[in-house]
Amino acid sequence: MTIQLPRRIRGLVSLAEALLTPHGADRYLELVDPMLVRREIRGQVTAVRRQTPDSVTFTVRPSRAWQGFRAGQYVRLQVEIDGVRRTRCYSPCGAEGGELEFTVKADPDGLVSRHLRDTTRVGTVVGLSPADGDFTLPSPRPSRIVLISGGSGITPVLAMVRTLVAEGHPGEIVFLHYSNSREDALYREELAALSAQHPGLRVVHAHTHTRTGELTGRFSKAHLQQAAPWFRTAETFACGPAPLMTAVGDLFADEGLSEHLHTEEFTAAPLTFDTTAAEGRVRFARSGRECDNTGKPLLEQAEDVGLTPEHGCRMGICFSCTQLKTAGRVRNARTGEVSGEENQEIQLCISVPLGDVEIDA
Repeated sequence: MTIQLPRRIRGLVSLAEALLTPHGADRYLELVDPMLVRREIRGQVTAVRRQTPDSVTFTVRPSRAWQGFRAGQYVRLQVEIDGVRRTRCYSPCGAEGGELEFTVKADPDGLVSRHLRDTTRVGTVVGLSPADGDFTLPSPRPSRIVLISGGSGITPVLAMVRTLVAEGHPGEIVFLHYSNSREDALYREELAALSAQHPGLRVVHAHTHTRTGELTGRFSKAHLQQAAPWFRTAETFACGPAPLMTAVGDLFADEGLSEHLHTEEFTAAPLTFDTTAAEGRVRFARSGRECDNTGKPLLEQAEDVGLTPEHGCRMGICFSCTQLKTAGRVRNARTGEVSGEENQEIQLCISVPLGDVEIDA
């Protein structure tokens, strides 16, 4: 459910928007109620529960600018920590058109995930982006679907299975989920209820550290054959930690089924940077700060001169650190592509200057 302002109030806000330039009405509306902003998407937490000691599940009521999501997509969620706005990508895990729900598993080294686990309460307000990503169910739906997830990678595929059940999908669905043990398995009760509700859904739990699941150990061809013997005639959707994704990808490649495998990964291979041949200077135009190019990504160089650009994953996945390059050439450290156009948006976390560069930051 979203907040809808009365027509008269909307008219007054539009008038105020013009009168309050350059800041705009949102700057003042959020002082009254953060959920009244019109140009940004906000969400207010309406329910919180903790399924496991290291996770938090919360439901969010989005502001009127929210346009919904497709099952499997992700949202850039923003929180403020010690005066700095931090952004991370999380997948809504509810059905399309249903409640906006997130489950965040705290990483021992994760600043934002630990903050969300420890501080999220009913009434907490978070920033949201429009939903993004191509990891979605095709339309029309395949008759046979295999869903594979591990750990917190359950969230986008849970959104898929909830959507399929809500639609009354007439085909076969297998949901194969990996966790360390029964106690670590997110949404166990909900998945059991969905399986009981929908005759075409089979849920299989695999536990890697204990013998308490239907399957034991890490992903294998034997696991897949036991869970979904017809997997070769299905479309498969997988999300989880790197070892699981590698094992799934290798198996489907060996079987000649790669085109039937759809994956989402929120981790990427680490990048290395050659700083020995760096040259030129980097200028951050709005702040007036400059530095010698060190050969490191522009995000790190900005932080080295005291700037705090918005950022999220620091690996080129979430696009939170996108800024305008007004002059100069940069190399994308992930793809190797060189950009020399003026006034082009780039990702600071994976863009390395090649000589003099100017950024509108």
